Amino acid sequence: MQTSKRKSYTALGRIYFWTATIHKWYHLLNEDGKKQLILDYLKQLSLDGFITVFGFVIMPNHLHLIWRQNKMNGKESPKSSLLKYTAHTFLKQLKIEGNAWQYKVNEINKAHEIWQRDSLGVEIYSRNVARQKLDYIHANPVNGKWLLAKDDISYQYSSAKFYE
Repeated sequence: MQTSKRKSYTALGRIYFWTATIHKWYHLLNEDGKKQLILDYLKQLSLDGFITVFGFVIMPNHLHLIWRQNKMNGKESPKSSLLKYTAHTFLKQLKIEGNAWQYKVNEINKAHEIWQRDSLGVEIYSRNVARQKLDYIHANPVNGKWLLAKDDISYQYSSAKFYE
């Protein structure tokens, strides 16, 4: 049985709803320090003019962004920079903790996989779609199985408080 892959292509200068997921949906991002690492790197990319972030949420096993990649970061896209930097940093920590084995893969080009390859990029083509996606990501921590905060603006790793 073959599973379908999500579309991960994103172009510079366009606004996307973008999702990246941790390998095998593991809850690698449970720790606040790991979520903060992502936020800090997003902030740096933003300060350097590589990206503009319109909304975000960082969940235990995935993240959602509404963002625009403004320009290349050297030879790589800001998306690639984010995934590469965080993966290398997380893997270093996992090796120290003795937990890197969970992310081991049998691939020609890598021994470990932190982020699944099938990130999703959906272009935002209207204000209505932008609002729907923003509402979705802000509700993510308090809907369904998560219940990570009493309400959306109480969840620290989200842009909901900014919009409130």
